[in-house]
Amino acid sequence: MTSSLSRAFTRLIAVTALAGLSLGGSAIAATAAPAPTTAPSTSTALGPQSRADNAIAWFAARNGSTAYQGYCEKAVENAYGRTGVYASAIANWNDAVRRGAAHRGDLNPPKGALVFWNISQWGHVGLATGDGYFWATSVNGRIGKAKLPYFANYLGWAQPNF
Repeated sequence: MTSSLSRAFTRLIAVTALAGLSLGGSAIAATAAPAPTTAPSTSTALGPQSRADNAIAWFAARNGSTAYQGYCEKAVENAYGRTGVYASAIANWNDAVRRGAAHRGDLNPPKGALVFWNISQWGHVGLATGDGYFWATSVNGRIGKAKLPYFANYLGWAQPNF
């Protein structure tokens, strides 16, 4: 009985090894991950960085527009494909403070972060480009890009919560 088990085991090992040889040239190749056949593709799935890039591109495509004057919160939400999340920029900032996500006074926000000012009862918000600049409405009376802090009463930055 033991020799029949031994033969069955030997046959199983041989079949497994042959399967590996036919798949990839060695028994090890049967369990190794296949090598990529093409260069890694740039996915259209939106990860954190591509979301920021898309939001920045949204603003850049509207450079000089006055369509969002008085609607800075709507502009940053629309840049991220959302609308109606917060009633105002200051409501967005206050929520970031409440959640512990606000970076008060920090003039080095990462790309895609929202930057906030206390310039009216509604506040003001823009979108950081990660290099000391930001996009926003009301830059010289229209959508534009400027260097931080630009407006008075800079509050800080937070990652978008939408």
